[in-house]
Amino acid sequence: MTYHFSVTVHDDFDLVVEKTRSALADEGFGVITEIDVAAILKQKLGHSMDPYLILGACNPPFALEALTADPGIGTLLPCNVVVRVEGDGVVVDFMDPEAVLDLVKVEGVRRVADDVRTRLEQVRDTIANGKHQ
Repeated sequence: MTYHFSVTVHDDFDLVVEKTRSALADEGFGVITEIDVAAILKQKLGHSMDPYLILGACNPPFALEALTADPGIGTLLPCNVVVRVEGDGVVVDFMDPEAVLDLVKVEGVRRVADDVRTRLEQVRDTIANGKHQ
């Protein structure tokens, strides 16, 4: 099993970031963390690279359910979504919650992972179909 799934679109990076945020919101996710990896590596190491942004997405009801089932699961939250430039496209990578949460053998967590994956797949499909402007 792979640990992530992706979609590649041919659009402006900033526009793809906004489409991703919007599609996440439509599925009940808020972006609670944002890491501009390219900016950090430039600042700390003087290394230039293509845009690479990590969005920490959280769906509060699912997070609560997972934390109630296993308080230690917070080490695996939030769901990371990466928006990055690759070649002439913009790739959006989604952490696969089923793969990550398979590490946790607690009743109820698997169902949460399945539900979260379904919603993240919908976000991917929305981005792929260009529904958000």
